Amino acid sequence: MNTEEKRFPLPPFTLETALQKVQMAEDAWNSQDPVRVAKAYTIDTEWRNRSSFINGRQEAEAFLTKKWQEEKHYKLKKELWAFLENKIAVRFEYEFQNNEGQWFRAYGNENWEFDENGLMQKRFASINDLAIEEKDRKFK
Repeated sequence: MNTEEKRFPLPPFTLETALQKVQMAEDAWNSQDPVRVAKAYTIDTEWRNRSSFINGRQEAEAFLTKKWQEEKHYKLKKELWAFLENKIAVRFEYEFQNNEGQWFRAYGNENWEFDENGLMQKRFASINDLAIEEKDRKFK
């Protein structure tokens, strides 16, 4: 990894910087730009996303490209749950519409671990989907 590549704020996190990191992640994921999102992760990042295991920034970018082809009108909200040194835990929910037109709300938790340059080296996500009616959407 290029050691000059840094993603501020850097660990160890304070309440202020942990909140900032969560907001930055929310903003990036809501952009639905796989390249932008993937740049926040180390070259050798490790993910568990539901039952998928992703290894490396290139796999993460490919995963996100496919995700947003299948999840239309994606809108995400993250909330800081806990933090310690170089780790952050968040709860989140997001809504999307699949290619068949069904709306879903996804709920979950993520555990993040960052390297000294502020890049996420590990991301473990547990996610559950709930089919909803369009009238029941929270995020419009």
